[in-house]
Amino acid sequence: MQCNPTVGDLKANAAQIAHLAQRAYAQGARVVLTPELALTGYPPEDLLLRPAFLRASADALKQLALDLSDLPDLALVVGHPVALSGADAPRLASTQQAVACNAASLLRGGVIEATYCKHELPNYQVFDERRYFAPGDQAVVFEAGGTHFGINICEDAWFPHAPRKARAAGAQVLLVLNASPYHRGKTAEREQVMRQRCLENGMALVASQMVGGQDEIVFDGASFVLDRSGDLVARAPQFTEDLLMVDVAGGEVLRQAPAHVAPLKTDHAEVYAALTLGVRDYLGKNGFPGALIGLSGGADSALVLAIAVDALGADKVRAVMMPSEFTAQMSLDDAAEMARRLGVQYDVLPITPLFDAFRATLAPLLQARPGDTTLENIQARIRGTLLMGLSNNSGRIVLTTGNKSEMAMGYATLYGDMAGGFAVIKDVTKTLVWELARWRNAQAAALGEAEVIPQRIITRAPSAELRPDQTDQDSLPPYDVLDGILQRYMEQDQSADAVIAAGYARADVERVVHLLKLAEYKRRQAPPGIRITHRAFGRDWRYPITSKFRESF
Repeated sequence: MQCNPTVGDLKANAAQIAHLAQRAYAQGARVVLTPELALTGYPPEDLLLRPAFLRASADALKQLALDLSDLPDLALVVGHPVALSGADAPRLASTQQAVACNAASLLRGGVIEATYCKHELPNYQVFDERRYFAPGDQAVVFEAGGTHFGINICEDAWFPHAPRKARAAGAQVLLVLNASPYHRGKTAEREQVMRQRCLENGMALVASQMVGGQDEIVFDGASFVLDRSGDLVARAPQFTEDLLMVDVAGGEVLRQAPAHVAPLKTDHAEVYAALTLGVRDYLGKNGFPGALIGLSGGADSALVLAIAVDALGADKVRAVMMPSEFTAQMSLDDAAEMARRLGVQYDVLPITPLFDAFRATLAPLLQARPGDTTLENIQARIRGTLLMGLSNNSGRIVLTTGNKSEMAMGYATLYGDMAGGFAVIKDVTKTLVWELARWRNAQAAALGEAEVIPQRIITRAPSAELRPDQTDQDSLPPYDVLDGILQRYMEQDQSADAVIAAGYARADVERVVHLLKLAEYKRRQAPPGIRITHRAFGRDWRYPITSKFRESF
């Protein structure tokens, strides 16, 4: 099964698992596989340090087994944590100080028949499993319908050791529970690595992958089945819950006609789907009744508005234009037109009277300084205050509209355009913003609908419109240059010298590296946002704010 649990909602998660297991059973399934930690949601983080949480998880597991006891020949393999104390504690490979193991249990006939503990504990990118879990070292193999099934959990199958142990213990088909976070290119990579495991062991593989959004992480689904030669037999769709059914006999996965192989989305379609699901689940799982967006007439806020409407529906999205004396008429026109096309509530709140009041109050104290941005930032903070006031009054969450390029360079205002609850495009570079905007319009055109984002929003020179005749390139390198440097230096951890050797001007690289490190204190105060690359600001990027290290060029 491919399900979307909510972290900590044990009762609802168990009910969802039971419902899908019963549906699968009614369709003929006798072995059902859930994703990793499906009972608790993934990742539970420091909830795992609460004894009450582990006790509640154990109780929910036992109750789930009882709830399915009327299906005595159903073998359900469910992911959950298990505490390292008490009579049910498993034997582990390590004595490290950990509170639990990341487990999968076989439920059959109303009892917990066997429990497997994950061997490989990832501790890189967004993963922090060694903080909580101790590794297992035992294989678990069970029989159902004449076939012997082995169990692995996610990272186990990315390395040869655990699958080999399962095969040596008699497994003919490897069941892999996954909570593998999405990033661009990850889906195809996941299948390729699992294909290698099949070839190494001559063993078919069934991978159940989580789907849904959890804070900054999105899980993309696309559960799949490979035969013993590593050939793809079946695949579930991406970014949606699903039951993927396959027939197994004598250790062989049988090909079916027609084959249940959902196609993978194109790159832009995949990213857009991840962003949409991330917004829907963040608001839905946290109980927000809707979203507020400051609409500027620029590409960033336009893309965020389109994503929000696709995720939530137009009735749950409110757009607010807050013009100043520096706002161009085309910004007013384009923002109003886009709001009309999407059918959202649209309000205009001019900020010039408030800006005048701030200027008058501060005038006696402000000193004239070259390049001073005080008055520019005050405009952004006025807008942030207005949006947060509307949020406070309505309960709707403010979706911020800053992109990855801006967040990297600190081209954003604390308590201004950074004010809000969820940063939708925090991991989307400016060049990708434009690409996604064009892609969304192309999707509308393919359906015979009007373009969602007015063309001028995409083609005009980007500007914060905080002073006369301002463009982003007054303060930043061209975005294609900036994003290329960021991809190499920040996402791929290349050295500055290597980036220069790749053809980027030394002055541009020095400037980008300097601003990247200077803006760390801002990013620490930014709201969480959706991760779509393998290196996002947040859980993936943990640099000190206070640091005197400077890379030599």
